[in-house]
This record gives sequence, structure tokens and C-alpha cells, in this order.
Amino acid sequence: MGLTAQSVSRFFSFRKKKQKDWAFPEELCRRFTLAEISAATQCFDQTLCIGKSAFGTVYKGRIKVDGDEDRKDVAIQRISGGSERRMREFRAEVQLLCQLRHPNLISLIGFCQENGERITVYDYMPNGTLSDYLLDPSNTKNKDPFPLTWKQKLKICIGVARSVHYLHAGVKHAVIHRDVKCFNVLLDQNLVPKLSSFGLSKMGPPALSNALIKMNSNLTGTFGYVDPEYLDSGNVTEKSDVYSFGVVLLEVLCAKSILILSNERPGSGAIFPDLIDPFLKGKVAPDCLKKFMNITVRCLRRTGAERPTMGEVQVELECALELQESADAVKQLKELGTSASTSLAPPLPAYDMEDYTYENISFSEINETFCILVRFI
Repeated sequence: MGLTAQSVSRFFSFRKKKQKDWAFPEELCRRFTLAEISAATQCFDQTLCIGKSAFGTVYKGRIKVDGDEDRKDVAIQRISGGSERRMREFRAEVQLLCQLRHPNLISLIGFCQENGERITVYDYMPNGTLSDYLLDPSNTKNKDPFPLTWKQKLKICIGVARSVHYLHAGVKHAVIHRDVKCFNVLLDQNLVPKLSSFGLSKMGPPALSNALIKMNSNLTGTFGYVDPEYLDSGNVTEKSDVYSFGVVLLEVLCAKSILILSNERPGSGAIFPDLIDPFLKGKVAPDCLKKFMNITVRCLRRTGAERPTMGEVQVELECALELQESADAVKQLKELGTSASTSLAPPLPAYDMEDYTYENISFSEINETFCILVRFI
């Protein structure tokens, strides 16, 4: 923690330097040559392309890291565009990520800045993005052609919440991500989530547990995820990330992007529970579903003051997982016709258990929140 706090603190002195004097903590980040990057990507062979975004093209490559003889699978992002803004975003991400360490943040291995190229190198995430699983469960990048289970989704949401909470409160200077979305959540071989894409991140003054960091900022972010209060005032806060995370929770519950949901809503008149991912209906325990919807609603409230902190969101999601696991255990025992003390039979898979019912759940609050949300999209 001490090293990380000191390193992040140094970020401010780096930002004050002129572009030509750009500094970075060499002991924490490796600078690759363009020749190394070209060899790793076979001269940016398009068959190795694994993704594209507004920031650039990502390739799967193999490169020697930290003196190892064997080459390691990595993700290599080639930044597109030569604008001053792109340069600032590239440098901001390199300077920030090479100083932060958290199990749910993407690990930056190094970078390359040579002959007009700006390239970042990360750990390779074999399971792609959370968007891949939510919007295209048969995507060939995924090992398993089946959709994520509810408990897998909950654990992913908890991991992302932990990473954002760390950014807000776990380092000396709070970091506001400003682009929390499903596309920026990468999944490793064990489906552990890694938050990525820090080019738009803002550093604040020293983090204070009870102080809201508020900074004036040029409007930026992803349409549909941007905090409406930020749109109105131009002031970005930690609660802007909370709002964006609330949209992520909504997409996880429905397995559709917020833009698709907003387009469907006016014409079809669809409301909850009809909007819930059909693969999840009946698989989510009622108490867990109520807890999850409550968290989502609170994250999506109109003003930041009404929203919880990411620390509170993390705790509530962990509680939701406990409620699901407890309900599943009770249901399994009932369906096996035995008690916990005498049963030697293995637990039933979730998809073999009878469906949960939601007759006693009111969906009015989340429907009202959803109707307000789509007005801003």
C-alpha cells in the first residue's frame, strides 16, 4: 500500500511536466521496442486481431517478459489517431496503470512509444469481455458456449465493484475511472474480472473517506453510461462511476446493452420481470433478486448524493451472493428430501432445481427507475 500510494502520488508531478519531458516510473513499467512489438504480432497481422475500439486495435501476441526465456501470451493495443488528446490518454493510462495493483484491475506489462506509434501491452485475457458473454453467449472466444450462471455473474459484479472501490478509496489520490462499462471488463481463464481502459481516468486530491471528490471536466465517456448529473453540471465525481456501474448491473440482469433496452422499452412496453435475462428467470432466489434490484436502483438515482459509495455497493453485492447461496442450499435439501446432517448425495446443479417464483416481489421501483433512465439515452 505504501509503495502504491507513493507511486500514485508521483503521478501528479509527472502530469505537470511538459510533453517532451514525459516521465514514468521505469522500475514499475517496461518500455518495449517497436521491433519487439512487431515480432510479437507478426507485423500486426490481422489474423491476430482480437478486438477494436475507439482507442485502437488489440492484437494477441507472444513476447518475452522480465527476462523469461519462454514467450508469454499478451494483449497488445495499438493506439489509433495522432491527436494531442490521444497522446494524453495514452500517457495517462501508462503512468497510472503501472503504479496500481489490484486483483481486479488489468495488469499493464509495458508500453512502446516509437516512430509515432503508441502501444500498450497487457496480460492476455482469454475469455474476452463481459459484453461478449452478455450479448453473444455463443461467441467463439469463450470456452463455454453457454451463458454465465447467475452466481458467476454476481461474482463478476463483486470483482468489478472491488476494483472501483479500490480506485476511489484504496490509494492516496482517488481515481475516477469515467468509463466503467461491460466492454471494459475483461475476463481471465477463471472468469475473474479485470477492469481496463484508463485513458479517461481522472486523479483527484488525497482520498478522504467522507469527502466527495468533485472535479470540473470536459464531458466524455460512453453514451448510455454517463452520469446525467455530470452531463448537467460538468462536474465528475466518484458517484459518476457508481452510476455507470448501475448501468452495468442492469445489463447483467437483462443480458442486453442499455441502448438495446432503451430502444425496446417504448415500443414493446416491456417491464420487469419480462426484461430479465430468460436464462436467469427462476434461477435467481427472490431475496437475492430484491437485493440486487435495490442496489441497481440506488446506483441509478438522479443525483450523486442519493447514490451509495462503491464500498457500500460491494458489501451489498456480497450480501446478495450469500442470499443466493443460502436459498440454493435450502432448496437442494428440500428437493433431495433429506437434511443437511444426513445427506451424502452431491448437490443438485442449479439448472436441475425447480424454478424460484416471484409472486411476492414488487418490480415497481426498478421499473420506475428504468423509465427515468431511458429518458437520458
